[in-house]
Amino acid sequence: MHSSWIPRGNYIESNRDDCTVSLIYAVHLKKSGYVFFEYQYVDNNIFFEFFIQNDQCQEMDTTTDKWVKLTDSGEWGSHSVMLKSGTNILYWRTTGILMGSKAVKPVLVKNITIEGVAYTSECFPCKPGTFSNKPGSFNCQVCPRNTYSEKGAKECIRCKEDSQFSEQGSSECMERPPCTTKDYFQIHTPCDEEGKTQIMYKWIEPKICREDLTDAIRLPPSGEKKDCPPCNPGFYNNGSSSCHPCPPGTFSDGMKECRPCPAGTEPALGFEYKWWNVLPGNMKTSCFNVGNSKCDGMNGWEVAGDHIQSGAGGSDNDYLILNLHIPGFKPPTSMTGATGSELGRITFVFETLCSADCVLYFMVDINRKSTNVVESWGGTKEKQAYTHIIFKNATFTFTWAFQRTNQGQDNRRFINDMVKIYSITATNAVDGVASSCRACALGSEQSGSSCVPCPPGHYIEKETNQCKECPPDTYLSIHQVYGKEACIPCGPGSKSNQDRSVCYSDCFFYHEKENQSLHYDFSNLSSVGSLMNGPSFTSKGTKYFHFFNISLCGHEGKKMALCTNNITDFTVKEIVAGSDDYTNLVGAFVCQSTIIPSESKGFRAALSSQSIILADTFLGVTVETTLQNINIKEDMFPVPPSQIPDVHFFYKSSTTTTSCINGRSTAVKMRCNPTKSGAGVISVPSKCPAGTCDGCTFYFLWESAEACPLCTEHDFHEIEGACKRGFQETLYVWNEPKWCIKGISLPEKKLATCETVDFWLKVGAGVGAFAAVLLVALTCYFWKKNQKLEYKYSKLVMTTNSKECELPAADSCAIMEGEDNEEEVVYSNKQSLLGKLKSLATKEKEDHFESVQLKTSRSPNI
Repeated sequence: MHSSWIPRGNYIESNRDDCTVSLIYAVHLKKSGYVFFEYQYVDNNIFFEFFIQNDQCQEMDTTTDKWVKLTDSGEWGSHSVMLKSGTNILYWRTTGILMGSKAVKPVLVKNITIEGVAYTSECFPCKPGTFSNKPGSFNCQVCPRNTYSEKGAKECIRCKEDSQFSEQGSSECMERPPCTTKDYFQIHTPCDEEGKTQIMYKWIEPKICREDLTDAIRLPPSGEKKDCPPCNPGFYNNGSSSCHPCPPGTFSDGMKECRPCPAGTEPALGFEYKWWNVLPGNMKTSCFNVGNSKCDGMNGWEVAGDHIQSGAGGSDNDYLILNLHIPGFKPPTSMTGATGSELGRITFVFETLCSADCVLYFMVDINRKSTNVVESWGGTKEKQAYTHIIFKNATFTFTWAFQRTNQGQDNRRFINDMVKIYSITATNAVDGVASSCRACALGSEQSGSSCVPCPPGHYIEKETNQCKECPPDTYLSIHQVYGKEACIPCGPGSKSNQDRSVCYSDCFFYHEKENQSLHYDFSNLSSVGSLMNGPSFTSKGTKYFHFFNISLCGHEGKKMALCTNNITDFTVKEIVAGSDDYTNLVGAFVCQSTIIPSESKGFRAALSSQSIILADTFLGVTVETTLQNINIKEDMFPVPPSQIPDVHFFYKSSTTTTSCINGRSTAVKMRCNPTKSGAGVISVPSKCPAGTCDGCTFYFLWESAEACPLCTEHDFHEIEGACKRGFQETLYVWNEPKWCIKGISLPEKKLATCETVDFWLKVGAGVGAFAAVLLVALTCYFWKKNQKLEYKYSKLVMTTNSKECELPAADSCAIMEGEDNEEEVVYSNKQSLLGKLKSLATKEKEDHFESVQLKTSRSPNI
């Protein structure tokens, strides 16, 4: 499909896809003038800009703010820009950023007026469907319904009323078709005194069908009576035909009369609409057509007993509007909360039945400033519930808008496509009624049913109905304050603020690891960190960026990350936290904006839009990778370079969407990286370049030296120096690489007395001399032993060589075993010690022996 601006009679409509499309008009001015146009711009999924260039395609200086502001739903805004003399090229440019399957509402432009044009002598004829009854008129008028005109007409021609019809701005008449079931609708009358309601049938106006044709159907008879549904909770029937709200201090379930709340209780104010006989007093319905700004008096929604449903409308592309107005939200007396806590919530149960591309929009207006689309549903949806949480006591208008098709249609082909809302519940509405009572706190000096507000962070004790303070590191539930179980423990690594309304991190964290204590101080990272991710491209090639702001710890529970809509320079710091005008500002722990850069001026003229809250509630800090159903997959980020554990900050968003039924969640992994000084670097997983893979869970990796643990005595070691002049120096150095910051400092070097090296040389010389003497003595001893063994061996050999079987004669001179040999051994041949060793080695092989001569020590006379 070729994307372009489409003429729609008395207005022109922008594209609905993710293309960038320009409507261009060139005009030459004889003198300075201006351009004025009216527009509707209600959907921030399309970026709308208007700017002016000269004939050299250079952007004119007069365009100070090129981005056009959003308008309220159904309202026409105006835009005016001064023009210089000469050639001016006017650009109306739209760019779509389609996130998911949401339907896009186009930009509408009409009544473009240019002052200062050099007039020509020739007039152009009016186009078909318009006319001009005065020559030289400035513009042409549109033909009304059931009329038509040809090109250059001076008046419109009326169609045949009984057989033909035409829409506004038509160039011809069409034959009226036979009536079908799509041409009428039914309504319920208010209850009468008998408690009955009548079902009435009416033709859809304007009626274009004929009943007199052969195959046409007739309008069903009206007047069938049915029992009226009961009153809604908080209302009662006093015998009349209508329901009335219960008086203050009383309650009713809608079936019984109003009764006062028992002692020690108070009414729980709000609205619960689940029976639909008449439209409640604080609700209204209407029909809106983008071309006519009305639907010819048609009601947008119709009550139908147990539900309220979309009405017929004038055509398939009409917006059927249902509004609910609530002047403010305030919790009951005993539920006084702190700033930023939940004040109330609105919940509705609905279903859509569609055969075309129908869309249901849910929009919120705060203090009557602007209406923003909160959520939308396209196509057929099963019966489901949606909840929107209120955090500010302001005037709210909630709007449900249903469109059967967003294509340009002037017929009623999809009249049976509808949305049904079964119930709408608003809690803690200041002008609400009570369907039940809740326990309240009683003053110690009071009696009866007088309720007093509990101080912030106090629950109501069940036994005495007195206010009791929640324990430390717990926060008070925003849904009920009855009993100690209303105090909910904070998550790991977090603490509660003074009024026990919220848990937060003070940016300090402690972890015990293998008998080692790790202390972390993230206070230097407490300021908001930013990440510009991209660029990304739509399917049609439009470039955009994701811009994230992360407030790691906030400020005692206060969310410090801000994201804005429709800011021409996203670096502007003029918008501050706490501003009352936060319709274009969101504050959170983690938020995201979509940035579209300008083609001519880069980011200085970029548009920030589609700001969403990714995390507004702090859950806890831990080194684990899982907390409260939030799981960090280990393969999402690269393996850490050290054994220092990563610290994980977990958050969640309290707002649910159709794709994230449990709300969004965010995990920020803090990693120690000494090479990343200062604020460090924030990144997203390579597998999920948008920070999320499923649109519900977001992952961030924050690497910084400030994410390292505080230094302890385990992070350094000592080095001992040499002993010099009786002193030894000991130094302390950090372990490399250094995986810590701050903490303890290195100890000062120390000096100790020691012995010099001369003393140890003397000791070594003495020990060496002693060892040498001992070695010589042992050598001599073992040599002498060897000589004795040699003699005994020789004697044994000589004995064995005597006569066979002859025993040697007794020799009194023999050496008895154990006696010392006192006789001298005289060798016949003097041999050296080496020769003797060789002889001993060959005794077993040779058959000769060494001759010795024995000398006796006895006297020769014996």
